[in-house]
Amino acid sequence: QVQLVESGGGLVQPGGSLRLSCVVSGSTFRIYDITWYRQPPRQQRELVASITNDGSTNYGDSVKGRFTISRENAKNTVYLQMNNLNSEDTAVYYCNARHSGLRGTQFPGIWGQGTQVTVAS
Repeated sequence: QVQLVESGGGLVQPGGSLRLSCVVSGSTFRIYDITWYRQPPRQQRELVASITNDGSTNYGDSVKGRFTISRENAKNTVYLQMNNLNSEDTAVYYCNARHSGLRGTQFPGIWGQGTQVTVAS
């Protein structure tokens, strides 16, 4: 079994920064693709950023140039560095792990519990 634990959320002022962490346990971390999603209040879940097992990254349009996803395989951890935050970034942020061999399939992957990010003055 694979388990994911997100942390690092909190309250931050507009223009500030946060770094989220997603710790993955229960399997071989290096073979998993990790994706950050977020769900703003009363809105649908949206893709924020993803990183493949070999380090390729992808970002949603609304966060390009502000957010950076990275992975530290020795710690089984994926990070989401969020800079220049604004109120539209307020959401519950979730990480999702999918085996790299399932890329292009409909397999849903494994979800963490989420961490709340609130951007307000």
